[in-house]
This record gives sequence, C-alpha cells and structure tokens, in this order.
Amino acid sequence: MGLLESITGPRDLRGLSDDQLSALATEVRDLMVRTTSLSGGHLGPNLGVVELTIAIHRVFDSPHDRVVLDTGHQSYVHKLLTGRVGDFAGLRTEGGLSGYPSQAESEHDLVENSHASTALSYADGLAKAYAIRGEGRHVVAVIGDGALTGGMAWEALNNIAIARDSRLVIVVNDNGRSYTPTIGGLANALTTLRTNPRYEQVLDAVKKRLNAVPGVGPATYDALHAMKKGLKDALAPQGLFEDLGLKYVGPVDGHDRAAMEQALTQAKRFGGPVIVHAITRKGFGYDAAERHEADQFHSPQPFDIETGEERARGRIWTDVFAEEMVHLGQRRKDVVAITAAMMHPVGLDKFQARFPERTFDVGIAEQHAATSAAGLAMGGLHPVVAVYATFLNRAFDQVLMDVALHRCGVTFVLDRAGVTGDDGASHNGMWDMSFLQLVPGLRLAAPRDAQRLRELLDEAVLVDDAPTVVRFPKGPPPADIEAVGKAGGCDVLVRSGTKDVLVVAVGAMAETAVDVAGRLVDQGIGVTVVDPRWVKPVDPAIVDLAREHRLVVSIEDNGRVGGVGATILQTLNDAGVSTPFRLHGIPQEFLAHAKRAAILERVGLTAQAIARGIVEDMSTQAGASGDTMTSAVTDRSPVDADRPS
Repeated sequence: MGLLESITGPRDLRGLSDDQLSALATEVRDLMVRTTSLSGGHLGPNLGVVELTIAIHRVFDSPHDRVVLDTGHQSYVHKLLTGRVGDFAGLRTEGGLSGYPSQAESEHDLVENSHASTALSYADGLAKAYAIRGEGRHVVAVIGDGALTGGMAWEALNNIAIARDSRLVIVVNDNGRSYTPTIGGLANALTTLRTNPRYEQVLDAVKKRLNAVPGVGPATYDALHAMKKGLKDALAPQGLFEDLGLKYVGPVDGHDRAAMEQALTQAKRFGGPVIVHAITRKGFGYDAAERHEADQFHSPQPFDIETGEERARGRIWTDVFAEEMVHLGQRRKDVVAITAAMMHPVGLDKFQARFPERTFDVGIAEQHAATSAAGLAMGGLHPVVAVYATFLNRAFDQVLMDVALHRCGVTFVLDRAGVTGDDGASHNGMWDMSFLQLVPGLRLAAPRDAQRLRELLDEAVLVDDAPTVVRFPKGPPPADIEAVGKAGGCDVLVRSGTKDVLVVAVGAMAETAVDVAGRLVDQGIGVTVVDPRWVKPVDPAIVDLAREHRLVVSIEDNGRVGGVGATILQTLNDAGVSTPFRLHGIPQEFLAHAKRAAILERVGLTAQAIARGIVEDMSTQAGASGDTMTSAVTDRSPVDADRPS
C-alpha cells in the first residue's frame, strides 16, 4: 500500500518526513493522471497545486479552519488528502465523486464553488462571522490569477482590506493562466512580480553573501527576510495588493512545499488578512500536460497516459459555431468576437487566428463582456459574445439594462446549453431560456441541428436594434433534420394523420420530438411536430396550430419554470386558446452530476416517457365521452417512476 492510501484526513500529513511528503506528491499526481485518463476532468489545474495543497493542510486544521477553493475544479488534491482516495476512481461519474467540492461528500468541503471569482466573498463573510462569534478559526481562500480578473474578486478585496481582525489567508495561485494565458493589466502586474530577474538575482546574491559570513548561522535567514520588503518595493513592486492595505507574502515557489509551509505559517501568525503569492505551473509534473500549449490539459478528454493523445471526440456543436464565425468574419467586417477567458472552449480561437484585431478576451468577467459589447454596438460594430450558458447567469443585469434597454445589436452565443452532465449542478445551462424571457425585445433562437445553427447565427447578426441569443448543447449535433413544411416562421418536422397532438420541439429536443411522433403514429394518433427556430417571441403560427389540435405538448431542455413552454402557455391563455397543454422540461432543482443521457432519462425527457404520457392523455380524452381534459396544463414531474415526463 502506498502512502496515499493511508491518508484518512489532513492530520495524517503532519507526521510525515520530507521524503515521505515528496513521495506522497508523486503518488497524488500519478493517481490523478490515471483517473482522468479514463474519465476526463480538470487535470492541469490540479497538477499545479499538489505541493500547495499539501502545505495548506499541514499548516491549517481543516475542517476547523475552512478552505475555500476558487474555482473548485482545483479540488482533486484536496479530496485525496481528506479521505476520499478510495472513491476517486468514480470521479465525475454518476453516483461518484463530484469534480468540484461537495458538502455531501465531506465535512472538509463547504463551498461548492465552480463559478469563478466568488471565493474571496465567501471567505470574507466566514472570517467576519468567526471573529464576531469569538471563534479562533482561520479561513484560507485559494484563488487563481485567472479568477482575479473577475470584478467580484476585487469587490471582495476592497472589503477584506478593512476587516483588520479577520483571520483570512488569501493564496493567489499564480500560474499565468485561467483556461489559457491570463490577460489584462492584472496579469501584467503579476508577471512583473514573478519574473523580475533583478529581484531574484539580488535576493540570491544577498543570501549567498550572508551565508558566507562566519558566525551568522540561523540569523541569516531572519536578516534576509527583514530586507525582503525593501527589496520587493524597489525591484518587484507588490503594491498591487499592499496599496489596498493587505499584508503581502511572496512571491513563493508553489512547488516548494517547505517554502509554502513557511510562508503560510508566517501568514497564519499575522492575525489579520494576508495575501500569499504562490507561483505555480499548470500541469506541473506530467510532461504531456506541461507541453500542451492550448491549456496545459485544463480539462482534457480521456487520453493515453504515455503519449498524452486525447481520444477522438468527433465533431461537436462548438466546431460548427467556430467555422460559421470565421465565415461571418470574412463576409462582414463589422462582426467582432468577445469571450470571458474561454477562447478555446467556445471555439473562438479560429476566429481569433484569422481576425486577431477583432477578437477580445476580457478574462473571467461576463458582466464586463456584456456591457463592453453594448459599447461596441453603439460604436457601429456587431459583437458576438460567446460563453457557456451557465455563465450568462452572471450577466443578467447587463443583458437587461445595458444591452436591451439601449436596443443594442449584440448576439450572445450560449454553448453547453441545457443538461451538460459531468460538471454537475452549477454547469447545467438550464436557466437561460427562463431568465431571458424577462428581457424586452430580446430574440432567442434554439437550433435543432448543425445546419440550423449556421442559419440562425447568420440571422441573429442581422438584427441591429435588439439583443439576440443563439443557444446549443454540449456534445455532437444530430444528423440534420429537414423540414417537411412551414407554419409561419416555424419548421414543420412531422405532419401525420389527424390533428390530434401538436408537439412544439425546442432546439436540441427536436430529435426526441420526432421520435415521440413516430411512437404516437404507431398508436394511431395523429401528430404535428413544429420547431419554432426562434423561440422568443412566440410565433403566432403556434397559436393557430394549437387551436386546431386536441393536445399541445412542449419539450425543452430548460427549467420548467418560466421557460419556453410556460411562455407558450401564457400566450395561448392570452389568446383564449383552451386546448389542453402538457409542458416537458427540466425540474427546477440542482441536478447531480451524470452523463447527459442519464440525466435526461432521470427527469423524464426521453421519447418513451413523453410518448407514454401522451398516449395516456389521449386515452383519457377518448374515455371522457367527448369532453376535453379539465386542466389547462400539467407540469409533469418524474416522481412517478411508472410515468416520468
């Protein structure tokens, strides 16, 4: 048995020798590489924080002292050091360990933090609470330099600086990267701190000379540290933090465990908020990750351990968007691209390669991205803001008050919309079609396949007097589903038999809707399937079709509350249409991590479950002696295992 298997909690680390701790770090890296090679996951960030995390857990006493990670995807080492080695093989699989901290897993996890730039605010509140309650507890917030590009982090720092009694240690994990190299003025300042050769050279020279003086002995180190403040002020100005009134320690080599422990111990003794600046390398210790130029294996697909080659993932929705953006850029010189530290994940790297002067990465700052896009639109350009759907949640006010209020022609492209699965509750893009319904004038498109993504993106950038949104899911797009007719602006995908059931298929659920139709036809039920393409505003043709059918069914991969189905129902009620309505969507709850298909089955968004419910509804109608169903809408819940929907 290796050392790692004997670690049941952080206190087990304290009796280990230096050699044992070095061996433990190697075991941790080996296990993370082996596990993520099979399951995928956030490997690079965790390889870079092995020694740093060991040092934190040797200096501080978790869970009495609280450790908050920003973002939580760098929590794998923390999990392994807090008694979860035996469960690590199930990382990011259904029923297994989450890829982020999880209160359900361990008392050592408090903040299930997977949206960046929030840890300092959590830590500020925690430290203040412990001070008010008179509890002698420390809070350690580990924040990556990429997360420091988010405005919320600086709002927190502004408040932390005046909380003089907070026992708060902020570890800045400075690896020069978020997904890709960190950008902006902050990044430049940190680069100065960590790379200034004069600082390192002078420090080394002083250290050597002091060590050469006979009789100085142990006092050498203390003398050197007494000089560090003056040296850094002159040669590597850390005033970036100290001007806020925060004590600063560093820069420290984050891969030198002993040095990290010394810095953290110094910070712990201070008794107020302290920043410890740790220099790390993303992917450290695994050659394939360190050589991976794009993102140091930030979140690789399953891969070959020996070569680092990722398994072929096939063509995904993002690839289609990436190609169409380049085509748009060639045709229209006014199209510009914006993203929030996700150039490669959302596919804008191809646009950037062709049109670097028209591409802007604003860092982890979705709010700024939206309002900056409004400014670009006011200046005569058409911005395309590409982010994951879950991250647009953070910029709702800017979409509403900065873009829509001013009728700016900005297109938001939401990757990984709907159920994403593996990354858990915070990453499912199941909120956007609900909160975007609130935005006056906004137009929302949900393509069903790759061809519709191209068409709808092209249509979206033609709108210059309102925000537009194009959303698509994670993974590969289905084969193109061609329309058999038109109804207003809707594509008719199926028209079979009598006008019994109208199915409104939203975006990626069109393939499921067509499958539902086939099952209904087999049961002798007439069905019409329409894809609205633009789901906001509601196409008047849907109102007309609803009047002609005996039952209306909507299917969407968004939360049920306030989504497309709910909006259609409200529109039908306003128009006096009394046709019974069945709404199928995602339950309004935080979904545990699992594969997309498993989650869709769990919540009843499968063709079999939906078709079964429709057949039962039609049977009820037929048995009611001609009376229609009394309820205007049923919001089906998968609590009935025999009939989920």
